Amino acid sequence: MKTRTIALAATASLIGLAGCTTDPYGNQTQMSRTQQGAIAGAVIGGVLGATRDSDKNSQGKDAIKGAIVGAAAGAVAGNIMDAQAAALQQSVSNPNIRIINHGSYLQVIMPEGILFATDSAAVSGPAQNDLYAVARNLNQYPNSRVEVVGHTDNTGRSAYNQDLSQRRAQSVAGILTAAGVNGNRVVAVGRGETQPIASNDTVQGRASNRRVEILIRPTQ
Repeated sequence: MKTRTIALAATASLIGLAGCTTDPYGNQTQMSRTQQGAIAGAVIGGVLGATRDSDKNSQGKDAIKGAIVGAAAGAVAGNIMDAQAAALQQSVSNPNIRIINHGSYLQVIMPEGILFATDSAAVSGPAQNDLYAVARNLNQYPNSRVEVVGHTDNTGRSAYNQDLSQRRAQSVAGILTAAGVNGNRVVAVGRGETQPIASNDTVQGRASNRRVEILIRPTQ
C-alpha cells in the first residue's frame, strides 16, 4: 500500500513537470513530445506495476518493470507524433495553416479565408492542394482517427451557422477521403458558433472563429 501511495503521488508531480525541463543555465525549455511521452509512460507504467503486483512481495521490482515498459511505449508514441507533426508542417504550403502538437493529438487549423468564399462550402483550389498534402500525411501515418470540425462566428442566425459549419466540415472531409484516406477513419462535425477561440466583437476575432479544424487522434 505504501508503494502504491508513493507511485500515485509521483504520477501527479511528474505529469505536472512533463511539459518543461531546465537547461544548465537554469532556464526552462519545452520538452519534446517524445520526452513527455516517455515520462508519462514511465509514471503510468510504474503505478500499474505497483498496483497489479501478484505476489505482494516485489512491488518495487514490479513498479520498475512497469516504468521501463511504459517509458518505452510512451517514447515511441511521442516520437511518432513529433515526426507526423514535422512532416505535416513541411507538406502544407499556406503559412496561415497552423499545426499544433498537443501530445495526445494533432490539431490542424485552417482559416475560412483560405478554404471558402463567403457563405460557401466549396473548397478553393489552392486549399484543396493543401488538403491533399494532409491526406498524404494521414495515409503515411494510418493509425489514427480524424475529426473534421467546422466553426463559424456569431454573425447571422445560429441555425444557419450550424448548417454552414456542418457543410464545410463535410466538404473538407470529402476531399480527404477522395484523396485516399479511409472513410472509416474520418468523421465530419459542425459546431457552428458555439466554440469561439476569439472575441466575436472584433473583425479579427470573427475571422479567427471562422475556421475548420482537423483533429488527428492516434489509435495505437
